[in-house]
Amino acid sequence: MTNIYERLGVDTIINAKGPATRLTGSILRPEVAQAMVEASQHCVDLAHLQAAAGAYIAEVTGAQSGYVTDGAASGLMLAAAACIAGHDLAAQNRLPDTTGLKNEIIVARGHRNMYDHAVRTAGAKLIEVGVSDRNTGAGVRDAEPWEYVAEINERTAAVYCVVVPGNQPTLPEIVAAVAPHGIPIIVDAAGQLPPMSNLKRFIAEGADLVCFSGGKAIGGPQASGILAGRRDLVMSVAMQHLDMDTAPSRWNPPASLIDRNAIQGMPRDGIGRICKVGKEEIAGLVTALRLTLEDDASGALRAGWSRTIATVAEGLAGVNNATIAVRDDPERHPVPALALTLDEKALARDAEAVLIELECGSPPVYFEPGEVGSATLVVNPLCLKEGEPEILAGRIKDVLRR
Repeated sequence: MTNIYERLGVDTIINAKGPATRLTGSILRPEVAQAMVEASQHCVDLAHLQAAAGAYIAEVTGAQSGYVTDGAASGLMLAAAACIAGHDLAAQNRLPDTTGLKNEIIVARGHRNMYDHAVRTAGAKLIEVGVSDRNTGAGVRDAEPWEYVAEINERTAAVYCVVVPGNQPTLPEIVAAVAPHGIPIIVDAAGQLPPMSNLKRFIAEGADLVCFSGGKAIGGPQASGILAGRRDLVMSVAMQHLDMDTAPSRWNPPASLIDRNAIQGMPRDGIGRICKVGKEEIAGLVTALRLTLEDDASGALRAGWSRTIATVAEGLAGVNNATIAVRDDPERHPVPALALTLDEKALARDAEAVLIELECGSPPVYFEPGEVGSATLVVNPLCLKEGEPEILAGRIKDVLRR
């Protein structure tokens, strides 16, 4: 039996890189796919569906409110729009034109990356603080909390924080400095699961809005994400995201999501309409989140990943011109992995050439390339299906024998 990719003439791959967007994200559990099929067979009021999903997200994150977004990046754009326009309908209509509005969002230089395109898309102007001496080998310092405070003024809409391990200052340090000034803090935690405890961590540390990817470790649809945070800000998100093509007399959103008494009228379609979320994505995300949290609590989640890595290691026993290291310490490695360090001299080619050969072969095999400069290929187990670890090991042995 052929699959949709074969019918389209597209090769399927063995994905040892993990749930990267360019490799189409995670593998959906059958229960998640079934939930999406079920959702596709009925029509509901989207505002009511978002309110129900948001209530569950609030429960599992400890936030006041939650929302399903079209990936973490759209969550960042919506978060920025909420902080800039709030409940001001006229301001919402103007975005991304922020002339005369609070539009400055403060960020440490060391937290900048190209994903902050999403924040700028809402019309925000990023105000950089700090000098990342430690990342350039010129010293040991980075941005400091007082530098955020020094940039706060009447145009400040928010502070933006990327919570990658090692980033400085830490979120609690930023919160301690900024919170007394009443400035909301947006956190990009797109790839910070696992550990699943991070779902609650950043809200508990004082973040006002937190964005997670739904299509990575949660195992939800690739075009899904989680936005959790303050009720008033999530309300602004919903006002700028939902379809508003109805008469004001018939507009009746759930009060838990949008309080009509807190605004002067009915919103128009806002900037968030460019990142629509379907009922299928909402159903799939909520289902995947529930199942993943259940498996995490029982220990089944990590145990399954560890078994996959053990199978890869077993298949690579006796591999030529390489050494194997299994990384399965939960404290250091939230996701267990296998590191294959190549003897480039014996192979007479470098790790990059080996990586390309594996990606261009049949079947194509993709690895985490972040350590290729150290002659190491890393296997992430999150997207490996039954039977694939053995095929992967065979491909590696074949390539390294040549």
